[in-house]
Amino acid sequence: MSVRKNAAAWLTEAKAHPFQVKDAPSYTPEENEILVKNHAVAINPIDGSLQSKAWWPMNYPTILGQDVAGEVVQVGRSVTRFQPGDRVVGLAVGLATKRIQHSAFQAYTILQTNMAAQLPRDISYEDAAVLPLGLSTAAAGLFQTEFLNLQLPTEPRPQETGQVLLIWGGAGSVGSNAIQLARAAGYEVFSTASPRNFEYVRKLGAAQVFDYHSASVVDDLLAALQGKTLVGAMDCVGFAATPLTVAVVSKAQGGKFVATVKGGFQAPEGVTVKSVFATTIKDNHVGKAIYEDFLPKALEAGTFIPAPVALVAGKGLESVQVAVDLQAKGTSAQKVVVSL
Repeated sequence: MSVRKNAAAWLTEAKAHPFQVKDAPSYTPEENEILVKNHAVAINPIDGSLQSKAWWPMNYPTILGQDVAGEVVQVGRSVTRFQPGDRVVGLAVGLATKRIQHSAFQAYTILQTNMAAQLPRDISYEDAAVLPLGLSTAAAGLFQTEFLNLQLPTEPRPQETGQVLLIWGGAGSVGSNAIQLARAAGYEVFSTASPRNFEYVRKLGAAQVFDYHSASVVDDLLAALQGKTLVGAMDCVGFAATPLTVAVVSKAQGGKFVATVKGGFQAPEGVTVKSVFATTIKDNHVGKAIYEDFLPKALEAGTFIPAPVALVAGKGLESVQVAVDLQAKGTSAQKVVVSL
């Protein structure tokens, strides 16, 4: 397949609104990279935050976006896992590399092979696009050596460990993936959510779900954990959720580590709280373990499902701004997606 002319939704300067859809360079994949024609991209809270607040150092004009699902059109040197025509899903790591070819909001994106997975025919590009950033963030917290360092997920699932993982905020993008990853690694999951999402979180694999709006949520969790060993916690919300997560971990029997999506919390003595950054898994064993060894098999078997549900906001790069604005208004058990 010949590479067509590229275009992108450009952020032309700091805090510019809206994105400007214009031509973009054509890219050639390097060693251990693939060039993907994007069929769907997803929106994350960080996209609107970067656009409106410009808190991360970027060279303008720039391209944002992390979640890609599409078709391989070219492979780089030494690539054997993929070939042109393969359907794939992957994490675009442009925020880490500061190279625009590694960003999602364009017609073609370059993915690193250890951050991409084959996509079964029965999963649509739109559904698959919800996965990468939430999946990678969850994996960063659960499996990296300097975080919770849990045993890795496998397909089929390993024997149960007999330990419990607490996931605070199980209905969001990170939480939905964290629940499924933890179950695939053999851990029992206790989670929190709004009552309207209890059934959704249970279907993902949580053994027990608690209302995080309840004034007694910490006591309720501690009561349920009596006689059980807590391996630690993943705080998928941050802000006011972090001290509540820490309160449970500090009093329960077991691990005293909280991986969180938001930094800045000063933990009490005896508890470690550490913030995660999804792209770090590209530089260690976790990226390969998730995207190469686990995800393709689990998606094919149907034991890991794309979650949350895709909310398609429009078609074409012109819809990226509409989608980012929609996401900024807030979603529940959904993730905003643009078809390309």
